[in-house]
Amino acid sequence: MRFPPRVDYPLPGAANMRRPFLISGVTQLLSCILLLLAFLQATDVLAHGRSSTGPVSGISIPNLSHGEMAVLTTYRSDIMGVADKVKRTDPSFRRLQNYAAIQYSYCFWGAAPGTITDEASPFNECAHAYLAAAKALLLYMRAMPNAAPAIAELVSQIDTEMIRTGAAFIGCQYSGGSFNTAGVVTPHWENVPAHMPTMAATGGLLMILASPVFFRIVRRSPR
Repeated sequence: MRFPPRVDYPLPGAANMRRPFLISGVTQLLSCILLLLAFLQATDVLAHGRSSTGPVSGISIPNLSHGEMAVLTTYRSDIMGVADKVKRTDPSFRRLQNYAAIQYSYCFWGAAPGTITDEASPFNECAHAYLAAAKALLLYMRAMPNAAPAIAELVSQIDTEMIRTGAAFIGCQYSGGSFNTAGVVTPHWENVPAHMPTMAATGGLLMILASPVFFRIVRRSPR
């Protein structure tokens, strides 16, 4: 089925004419905004929960300082890459690995503006969670005989960078408490309207979705 849909209009004495069912750009934009507001409302109940008061049935994960986040975000993909190559694993390893990956996706893959650097960002706490999980996974691998040799150099690089930047001493409002693999931390959707960089990025995304160019691309994409 092509998009936008087409409607046939039978005319007396003439062949059926096919006219596109057009949605105005303003209507498209309003529809996107309404969908976004509905999504924020639906997820708002999840946004208020702190991991330290959430489920405790999983593996406890110590939090990070704001400075540690800035260092670990550079090495997260390396940590996950090494974890993917570990052959002999155990349930705790897999649980930490899965949590780190799932938490990363819940935080929009760190793509929102100010996710790491701005503690006022609605995505900052969930970034603490996925980076804390990456660090916990790294430390767990360091104690695994079959994984330790592969991460020795990586651990050394991270330690050196932590010391050089004094990362452990740079805190923020989300540096306390801890996380748990039994509870995913979502972005604080209720704070999105108050965070201008996030609102600007959201507005830009909505404009793209409402653009006639976007619909033309979708319409021409192979089915």
